[in-house]
Amino acid sequence: MTAYRCPQDGIRADTTTLTWCCPVCRGPWDLDFEVTEPLSLNSLAGRVNSLWRYEEVLPLAAPATTLGEGRTPLVPLTGTVSAKLDFLMPTLSFKDRGAVMLAELARRLNPERVVADSSGNAGTAVAAYCARAGLPCTVYVPEGTSPKKTEQIRAHGARLEIVPGDREATALAARAAADAPGTFYASHVFNPYFLHGTKTYVYEMWEDLGGSLPDAIAVPVGNGTLLLGAALATAELHAQGLIERRPALIAVQAEAVSPLAAAFRSGADDLPGDAADGPAAPTLAEGIAIPRPPRARQILAAVRESGGTFLTVPEDRIRSAQLDLAARGFYVETTGVACWAAVGDWTDRSVVVPLCGAGLKSGLAAPA
Repeated sequence: MTAYRCPQDGIRADTTTLTWCCPVCRGPWDLDFEVTEPLSLNSLAGRVNSLWRYEEVLPLAAPATTLGEGRTPLVPLTGTVSAKLDFLMPTLSFKDRGAVMLAELARRLNPERVVADSSGNAGTAVAAYCARAGLPCTVYVPEGTSPKKTEQIRAHGARLEIVPGDREATALAARAAADAPGTFYASHVFNPYFLHGTKTYVYEMWEDLGGSLPDAIAVPVGNGTLLLGAALATAELHAQGLIERRPALIAVQAEAVSPLAAAFRSGADDLPGDAADGPAAPTLAEGIAIPRPPRARQILAAVRESGGTFLTVPEDRIRSAQLDLAARGFYVETTGVACWAAVGDWTDRSVVVPLCGAGLKSGLAAPA
C-alpha cells in the first residue's frame, strides 16, 4: 500500500492525510511505492501522448487535472549533447511534471486550501493545475521574483504572497501556513509525489532513445527535484531490466550558490549545520539559488551512487550560454541554461541537458 515514509526515522503516514512532513524530525517524506507491473516499449504504442502514458510506474492514475503535460522533444545540439525541451510544457517549465501530480492528489483529498512556495516556476505550475482542478491556491514567492512569473501566477487565479527576503524566508512562510487545518501543502520539495512526476523526464528519454539512456544526464540542482526524479527513474528502469547500466547524474549549480557542490567535494554526506547563515548570494540562476535544500543528504547520495559529480558555472558563462542557445533557436531562461554552460563542450560521452524554462519567464540576462 502506498504510504509516506520518513527517510530519517522511518515514521509512516497515510497519503490520504494532509500531513506534509514527518511529525518527528519535520523533514520531507519519501513514498513507499513499488512498480509491480513491468513497462515495455511495445506497450506504449497508441497510448495518450502525455506523461500519463507511463501509468504502470506512477502512484496515481486516471487524472482529471491533466493539461497534456510531458512528451517534450529530445533534440541533438552537438554530436554528443542533446537537449530535452521541457520549456514547451503547458506553463513553460519542467515543474508541470510534478505539479500535476500534486494537484491531482489534492483534488482527491479536497482540502479547504492549497499553498505552495516557489522562486517562480513551481508556483506558476501549481497555480495552473489548481485552477484546472478547481482548488483555491495561495503561492508564496520571494521579493525580486520575475514579474512575468508573478503575472502568470495571478493570471491563473491564485492568491500571491510576496515575502520579504530570499527563497529560504519564503519557504518558512509557506510552511507556517501549511500547518493550518484543512491545508494541502503542494510542496515540490517535501511531497514525494512531485518526484514521481519529474521521473517521467527520464522515462520519456528512455522511450525516445529506443529503450536506452545516454552515458550521463545533467540537471540543474537547487532543491534537487529533477535530479531525484531522475534517480528514481533510473533505479526503476534498472530494476525492471529495461536498462543494463544507470547513467551518471551530473548535478549543476551556479558558482555563486553552490552548497551541495561544496559538500560533495569535501566528501560530506550532508550540509554542515552552520551552512547558509544569511541570504543567498545573487545569481542569474534564481531557480537553483537554494542555500539549504531539505533533501541535501538524498541529493548527495544519489549523485555518488550514480558515479556522477557536481559542476558549477560562473555568471559570465550563464550569460554566454543563454545567448549561445538563442543563436541555435532556443530561448531559455537563465536557470535553464546552466547545464548547457557546464557540459555543452563535452565530446567524450553522450549527455542530455534539460532546457527547463522558457526565456519569456525572465528575459535575457543583463550584461555584466
